[in-house]
Amino acid sequence: MTKQTKILSGVLAGVALGAVVAMVLSSDKHSDMKSKINDWFCDLFDKSKDKLAGVADAVKERVDHIKS
Repeated sequence: MTKQTKILSGVLAGVALGAVVAMVLSSDKHSDMKSKINDWFCDLFDKSKDKLAGVADAVKERVDHIKS
């Protein structure tokens, strides 16, 4: 794993843990807050998947360039 991948994995793990703790600590009457946290976490996850795909593409291009 590259340094960037390790850092991104650590950040995502921290965000996931923070979202879980926030949901556990919030009561049932704050369902609006829960849905906002859920939406935010899903958006963050989608963005990070896109970022990782971009990194993977860049690595593949670099490897192809080195091979040729």
